[in-house]
Amino acid sequence: MEKLFKLKEHGTTVRTEILAGITTFLTMAYILAVNPSILSASGMDSTAVLLATCLASFVGTLCMAFMANLPFALSAGMGPNAFLAYTLCIGSGYSWKVALLAVFVEGIIFIILSLTPIRESIFDAIPMELKKAVSIGIGLFICFIGLQNAHIVVDGSTLVEFIDFSQNFNTQGITALLALAGIVIVAVLYIKKVPGSIFISIIAVWILGIICELTGLYVPNAEAGFSTLIPSFHMTDFSKLTETFGQCFNTNLDQVGIMNFIIIVFSFLFVDIFDTIGTLIGVTTKSGMLDENGRLPQIRPALLADAIATSAGAIFGTSTTTTFVESATGVEAGGRTGLTAFTTGILFLLSTLLAPIFIAIPTFATAPALVMVGFLMFTSVTDLKMTADNYCSAIPAYICIFSIPFFYSIAEGISLGVISYVLLNLLCGKAKNINPIMYVLSVLFILKYIFL
Repeated sequence: MEKLFKLKEHGTTVRTEILAGITTFLTMAYILAVNPSILSASGMDSTAVLLATCLASFVGTLCMAFMANLPFALSAGMGPNAFLAYTLCIGSGYSWKVALLAVFVEGIIFIILSLTPIRESIFDAIPMELKKAVSIGIGLFICFIGLQNAHIVVDGSTLVEFIDFSQNFNTQGITALLALAGIVIVAVLYIKKVPGSIFISIIAVWILGIICELTGLYVPNAEAGFSTLIPSFHMTDFSKLTETFGQCFNTNLDQVGIMNFIIIVFSFLFVDIFDTIGTLIGVTTKSGMLDENGRLPQIRPALLADAIATSAGAIFGTSTTTTFVESATGVEAGGRTGLTAFTTGILFLLSTLLAPIFIAIPTFATAPALVMVGFLMFTSVTDLKMTADNYCSAIPAYICIFSIPFFYSIAEGISLGVISYVLLNLLCGKAKNINPIMYVLSVLFILKYIFL
């Protein structure tokens, strides 16, 4: 372990890394239920998608572990999967096989770019103020995701509202109460510096949920999206994987047109590159992994691992596989090396055998962990200099922060932050502060809003 992951050099232990890897997995395990649900809308078999998601996560996360020695896990990204199913397949009528081929091609392009300094240069060119802003924005973003997963935040006349506990108490209401209890539990444990506090809170809330189900306080309603919390023990049908494996190569582009296909590839490419860079910036900034110049020494192998995972995932049969922001939970639990990622990857592989058990961990049990990690990432806001002589950096940072949760996209936060940073510094006579790459990025982002 020491030779592979240099644990002493990173000030960590095998126990801490394994616990962090388990924590990361539990906060990501919802994807095993959500991704099949989303991609099956495109006509794909849900069991095949589940297996593909597990295998792509395993391959990508192990690449991250051994190539970059970083504690980040990968899986099918939220956003690209919805884009594939609802925009491309349902909205535009394209086959899911065409969509997967586009994912495969953008992954190959990523691999090529990752072997060059291009993506690394983009990472380094973003000013430290925006890097900190991305970390803060992601904190708000994953907190928002946690509140939604717990049904504490619901849709309403003001777009988002606090839950009405008087309605659907035995499903939505009780799960929201359990999540609120979980937030208190994880906060108390963390304040008291209990090792593995995030992991303990997830298990505690799940156990409380099972007790509520056994006593009748929680009543499963599969049609409303509230499944039983008690795991079943049946095996997965592995033969289903043949329905998606390699099917991205079994398609005819004549039905799409080469120009349309290029646009699809570019759309996946844009979202993937800036979601990945944004996640790496946010998590590494908060965890202190950047050097004195704001650079991540292992950025190139990390980006290459992400690119390989994308193409591998398309072959298995899932949408863009990318670095997950929920990796922050493992980092906050003490994960600092690839052993954390290795542990998470092994759990994804094992979940192909015991998927029903892992899926039984409800999102309201992992929601408090996301809320707590959101708070921990948000604390970076005190590092931002908000004085009048620094407004050309502070205002773009502010725009970046609110854009990520409001627009539900890390990529949008980065693009609007970069554009506003370049414009404000230019208009205020501070062009010397702008890295040349930032000009290129701002132009590309503006063109993206015009043509995509």
